[in-house]
Amino acid sequence: MLHGLPVDRDVTPFDPPSKITAVRETRPVSPMLFPDGHEGWLVTGYEAVRQALADTRFSSRQDLGIIHVPFSTPGMPEQTEPSPVTPGLFITMDPPDHTRLRRKLTGAFTVKRMKALEEGIIEITERQLDELAKLTPPVDLVQEFALPVPSLVICEMLGVPYADRETFQRNTAKFMEREVNLEDKMAAYMAMHTFLYELVTAKRAEPADDLLSDLARDEDLSLEELTGMAFLLLLAGHETTANMLALGTFALLEHPEQLAALHANPELIPDAVEELLRYLAVADVFYRYAAEDIEFFGETIREGSTVLLSLLAGNHDPERYEHPDSLDVHRNARGHLSFGHGVHQCLGQQLARIEMRAGFEGLLRRFPTLQLAVPAGDVKLRTDMNIYGVHALPVTWA
Repeated sequence: MLHGLPVDRDVTPFDPPSKITAVRETRPVSPMLFPDGHEGWLVTGYEAVRQALADTRFSSRQDLGIIHVPFSTPGMPEQTEPSPVTPGLFITMDPPDHTRLRRKLTGAFTVKRMKALEEGIIEITERQLDELAKLTPPVDLVQEFALPVPSLVICEMLGVPYADRETFQRNTAKFMEREVNLEDKMAAYMAMHTFLYELVTAKRAEPADDLLSDLARDEDLSLEELTGMAFLLLLAGHETTANMLALGTFALLEHPEQLAALHANPELIPDAVEELLRYLAVADVFYRYAAEDIEFFGETIREGSTVLLSLLAGNHDPERYEHPDSLDVHRNARGHLSFGHGVHQCLGQQLARIEMRAGFEGLLRRFPTLQLAVPAGDVKLRTDMNIYGVHALPVTWA
C-alpha cells in the first residue's frame, strides 16, 4: 500500500514516479493510505482510469463528502466536513448542476468556433515569437513564450485585460501550489475572486464582444456563478497550455531524434501534439468521491472513499500503448486520457490543440537551433504544483 502520493520524478522528468508505475504493474486499482489516516484508492491502469472517469458513481462533487488530500499541507486543519459548493465551478459538480452550467459554454468551444479563431491564435503566437527573437539568449522560455501565448489568447477570448496578467498569473500560481499554507492559498483565491467579480459585474452593466460578456447577458446566471465560471476558464485557459508548451519543448530538446523528425517533417506536428499530450499529461491526477460502494476491477471501493485517478500512469500503461515510456512523434496517440473522459472531458481541448500546434510549429520554424542553456538536471520541475511542468526553461540559440 502506498503511503501518500509519490510526486518526485525519479526516472525522467517526463515519466510517472517509479512507485506509481510499480503499483500499476501489480494492482492498477490499489489502496492508498493518505497522510490523515484515510484509506482511499489510487487508479493507475489505462482502462480503469477511463472507466472511472465515465462512471457517475465516482462523484466530482466536493460537498458530498470529505475529499482527502494525498500530501501534507502546512497549516491545513484536519477536514471534518465537506467543502462548500463554489458557485459556477462546474468541474466540482455532477449532473444536472454540471450540465446546466457547462451547456452555457458549449457553443463557444465548438470545433467550428475554434477553427474560426485559429488565424488570430497564429497571429498572437507569431507576435510573441517576434518579441522572443529580439532578446539576447539565454532566455526563460516560460516567461517569454510559453506563458504569454495562452494568456494572451484566453484574455482576448474572455475579455480579461491583458494588463492584469501579472496579478492573475501570480495568484493562480500561488493557488495551484500543493504545499502553500492555507492562509496564502485563500488570500490568492480571494484576490482572484474579487478581481473577476468586479470584471463580470462591469460586463453585465456594459457587455462587450467577448465570452464573459456573452455569459453576463444570461440572466439565469448569478454574479457568483459568473465569477466561478470566469475563474475556471481563466485558470484552465492559461495554466495547462503554458505548461504543455514549456514541458513539451523540454521533452523535444531531450529527445533530439524526435525533434529532428519534426524539423524534417513539420506535417507531423498535429500527431506530435497528441503524443506530447499523452506522454506528459500535465494535469496528471484527478480526484473523485465514491458516492456508494463500488465493485471495480476486482476491488471493493467503499462509499466515502477518496479515489485518485492518475491520468499520467494510465497514459503510460503498456496494456494500451506499445513502449509507452518512449516519446514517439510518429505514434497514433489518440484516445489518451489527458483531456479526461466522459461528461467532464475538457471543454477547451480544441483551443489547447490549436495553441500547441501553432506554438510548436512556430518555435521550431523560427528557432531551428534552439537548445537548453543549462544542464537538463538543473531545470526546476513543478513537482510542487497541481499542474505539472517546469518553473523556468532557460534556452539559447545560435
